[in-house]
Amino acid sequence: MSSNPNISLTRYLIELQRSNQIIPSELRLLLEVVARACKSISHAVNKGALGGVLGSAESENVQGEIQKKLDIIANEVLIEANEWGGHLAAMASEEMDDIYPVPNRYPQGEYLLLFDPLDGSSNIDVNVSIGTIFSVLKKPEGGAVVSKEDFLQSGAQQVAAGYCVYGPQTTLVLTVGQGVVAFTLDREQGSFVLTQNQFKIPEDTQEFAINMSNMRHWDEPVKRYVDECLQGVEGPRGKNFNMRWIASMVADVHRILTRGGVFMYPWDKREPNKAGKLRLMYEANPMSWIIEQAGGASTNGRERILDLQPSQLHERVSVVLGSKNEVERITAYHRGA
Repeated sequence: MSSNPNISLTRYLIELQRSNQIIPSELRLLLEVVARACKSISHAVNKGALGGVLGSAESENVQGEIQKKLDIIANEVLIEANEWGGHLAAMASEEMDDIYPVPNRYPQGEYLLLFDPLDGSSNIDVNVSIGTIFSVLKKPEGGAVVSKEDFLQSGAQQVAAGYCVYGPQTTLVLTVGQGVVAFTLDREQGSFVLTQNQFKIPEDTQEFAINMSNMRHWDEPVKRYVDECLQGVEGPRGKNFNMRWIASMVADVHRILTRGGVFMYPWDKREPNKAGKLRLMYEANPMSWIIEQAGGASTNGRERILDLQPSQLHERVSVVLGSKNEVERITAYHRGA
């Protein structure tokens, strides 16, 4: 990769394409379209109340969650940007019940796109960082008509994954299996510019992120881990920990990617029949691949998330990800229990 400090996303992807065909041209074009959609969503987020996009849409998504106006806008932006380019066979979104096959009037591509159009919706109206998460899979060969089953691939089969965080800066984070890079939106130029080449998550940390208000509902291994952290230098860990919780997975993961830490959204007793709160296909898989590509680890408490075989489109999962040594400790506590 060139050492020129002003490498655009397009140039970065073209150089990847030229370099031993690390990515094919169709995937490069798809990622550029996703980035353009994220740029449009960023503009809508930035306008906020001025654009009339704040507040509830008075509707529910497939998970029974109240949708915000921006949830629906972001979902429509991603569909409209990606349906006509010829790179995709179908899309799936956290905000839609079923898959969205590319309409017959457009050419069919060989990829499948999954996304959480706007992660951290509870933060929209209070002007705290939110984001978009996306994952790209290859459509299995053979079937002429794309089906829901085509999407049910393990996270290890992703060919690209990323997220865009809409914070003080708009930052696009991306992996195609060659490490993790970040691009910052230059609003004057209107383009994403490479600002971080190869993240490396520290293996040890003194920060954890979890919603402490749910403590009474946690399983014993999670209680044990957090309790040890809270005991600080006097406890078995022998060091003080800080707790951080933004309630936006994109923002929490971005902090961990930048400086280390561990993020936990575990199973709890309030809904014992659900494996967790986060969605395997739209959130856990892409974030887990990004974290692993940066030297971290990600499990559901017992197994590597990228090895899980999904059985349904909106499957939920427990998530423990971040600095490798902490994730391994929490996973060991679960396995020991």
